[in-house]
Amino acid sequence: MKAHDGMYIDGAWRPAAGRDTIAVVNPADEQVIAEVPAGGAEDVDAAVRAARAALPAWAATAPAERAARIAALRDVLVARKDEIARTVTAELGAPLPFSQAVHAGVPVLVAGSYAELAASYAFEEKVGNSTVYAEPVGVVGAITPWNYPLHQIVAKVAAALAAGCTVVLKPAEDTPLTAQLFAEAVHEAGVPAGVFNLVTGLGPVAGQALAEHDGVDLVSFTGSTAVGKRIGATAGAAVKRVALELGGKSANVILPSADLAKAVGVGVANVMGNSGQTCSAWTRMLVHTSQYDEAVALAAEAAAKYGDRIGPLVNAKQHARVRGYIEKGVAEGARLVAGGPEAPREQGYFVSPTVFADVTPEMTIAQEEIFGPVVSLIRYEDEDDALRIANGTVYGLAGAVWAGDDAEAVAFARRMDTGQVDINGGRFNPLAPFGGYKQSGVGRELGSHGLAEYLQTKSLQF
Repeated sequence: MKAHDGMYIDGAWRPAAGRDTIAVVNPADEQVIAEVPAGGAEDVDAAVRAARAALPAWAATAPAERAARIAALRDVLVARKDEIARTVTAELGAPLPFSQAVHAGVPVLVAGSYAELAASYAFEEKVGNSTVYAEPVGVVGAITPWNYPLHQIVAKVAAALAAGCTVVLKPAEDTPLTAQLFAEAVHEAGVPAGVFNLVTGLGPVAGQALAEHDGVDLVSFTGSTAVGKRIGATAGAAVKRVALELGGKSANVILPSADLAKAVGVGVANVMGNSGQTCSAWTRMLVHTSQYDEAVALAAEAAAKYGDRIGPLVNAKQHARVRGYIEKGVAEGARLVAGGPEAPREQGYFVSPTVFADVTPEMTIAQEEIFGPVVSLIRYEDEDDALRIANGTVYGLAGAVWAGDDAEAVAFARRMDTGQVDINGGRFNPLAPFGGYKQSGVGRELGSHGLAEYLQTKSLQF
């Protein structure tokens, strides 16, 4: 697609207030592929004003009509799925088949789920002698990350639109072309002017201006825990609603009764997908001491099969960060059984699929989010030990449990301090709430729980 040189505000592409731009780099070959405007506070203010002006009419629009617009948006995403996949591959670096299946495919499912929810959700209910209404929060400032650029946009925007809110989106500076493509889709779907607005820009400039703007009623942010804390503090000072989906350090717990080969193979695949740039990736593999050596061999074999099949990391900073974590793991005494810090190619931000053995729970690579294709194998002695290790980080976003039967896995999963757990390789469900415990965030995305984040309640007594 051709990059737009303006912002999408009030239903049209408009010139940015300033002349600063952001270079979009293809991480596979380090070449600049486009430039987009680097918006600032003036652009954000114009977008928020447009969203505020469009709010009364959109909030009053019948849920069935809101559902129809979201369904039309879903249909445009389907029609343009190949262009979406190519765009994500160009600016994120994901292999094209992964972009087609995940980056273009999942947002269609999510948009479709919100089209259905908008039409069926109980926005009004009787409670004793009262009528309780679920009303839109108002103007939403959505700040999205680069790792799943379209999915994260759709998860926020479709839910907000279904609730009757209007939106200003500030996407990640690494993947603005996907966001511009989404704005085109919104326009093509016939969403009224001002209901959705897009401002591209840097996080510390445009993102901060959006989070601080007194015309924004709710800030929905997905990204690092460090930035989430700052946004939460800003929102709290203004008594403003906030939804935060932050970092993770998820445990993949393999109980002795599990199919070890399957659990290890799926676990490694989970981390290698999207080059490890997934906040819910199961980066800590917990294995009983009796099966540990076999699991290490299986994990090394599984990682070696990926080789050149994974894409690069998103940018030079992330590339250096992940390689630094691998070096830290070696320095702290973990044993490399696959991969390592050496760049496998002279060009592009590639990191080899890496597996560490002999990792102890207190090591840096077992505690901090790496956001790269790195798996750490940790041994445990019994279930209580496994639970202590699984819960032993500041995060609680996701995880997995494998056992001989689902009931055994569920019993363990219920004791984990985490927001979502896959049982014996459970499949993605666009209706299931996603979000974290502890420092992994506040609030939920997807399904009816995600819709509820954008609603506030009003009760009338009779």
